[in-house]
Amino acid sequence: MHVTVTGATGLVGSRLVERLRARGDRVTVVSRDADAARRRLGGVTAVGWSAADDDVDVLARALAGRDAIVNLAGAPVFQRWTDDARDEIRRSRIDTTAALVDALGTLPADDRPRVLVSGSASGRYGDTGDVTVTEDHPPGDDFLATLCVDWEAAAHRAAEHDVRVTCIRTGMVLAAGGGALAAMVTPARLGVLGRLGDGRQHVPWIHLDDEVSIILAALDHPTFDGPINAAAPEPATNAGLTRALKRAVRRPFPAPPVPAPLLRLALGERAMLVLDSSRMTCGRADELGVTFAHPTLDGALADLLRSRD
Repeated sequence: MHVTVTGATGLVGSRLVERLRARGDRVTVVSRDADAARRRLGGVTAVGWSAADDDVDVLARALAGRDAIVNLAGAPVFQRWTDDARDEIRRSRIDTTAALVDALGTLPADDRPRVLVSGSASGRYGDTGDVTVTEDHPPGDDFLATLCVDWEAAAHRAAEHDVRVTCIRTGMVLAAGGGALAAMVTPARLGVLGRLGDGRQHVPWIHLDDEVSIILAALDHPTFDGPINAAAPEPATNAGLTRALKRAVRRPFPAPPVPAPLLRLALGERAMLVLDSSRMTCGRADELGVTFAHPTLDGALADLLRSRD
């Protein structure tokens, strides 16, 4: 298989490229800095392009003759939400996806990819409390939910070109080399990691390798389309995640919680990223044929911290 990947230098994208190459697939990456992407990833074809560009022909050349697209491009969400940042967060996802679909439309039917696996997020559902959230759950109406709805809508336009479309609604990706886990490990080891707010908010989490396995399964399945929630089978609250991480680093000491009002004061609307609750489950995992290598939180943390150390 020859796969074009956007967002290939990110946490998930770089592991995906590694796994694709390990199984013998060829990879083309689309990046703002093609030279840096080529140096970092090695053994890939790199094409320079960004959402600010207005050149669909460049994208079309990066897609022509390929079998599949994985679209993971997007500016970091955990940044200060100024008006400019909001625009960047939306543009980097929605405009990039729309440009990919436009580029697909310029290619002859026998020269275009047959599947698009595109990113989305658990934020699509908004704050759902203790309700179990499957792929059929309606969307929320806040900034992140609207972002995800529009992002997925842009991807689904590819179906007009006879392209199979799957959107991966991802929760918190736990990885040894970065992301949320990297930010929590040091406070946990110092014994100062406390729950956020009341700690009862559900956190949909997934081990990086299982996230990539879902993407690969979506690429390989001949008929699967629509959304899939990328979340491990074992649910966790923020308090449960905090306790599990303390156990994993052998620092089971009590630490004061960070009150929700203080988080809202410090983060503003971004506080929803750590205070909103989503008991999201991967309801279509069996349909896609996914078996989780790291279904439990304790097992996932033990594996990742072993890799980190």
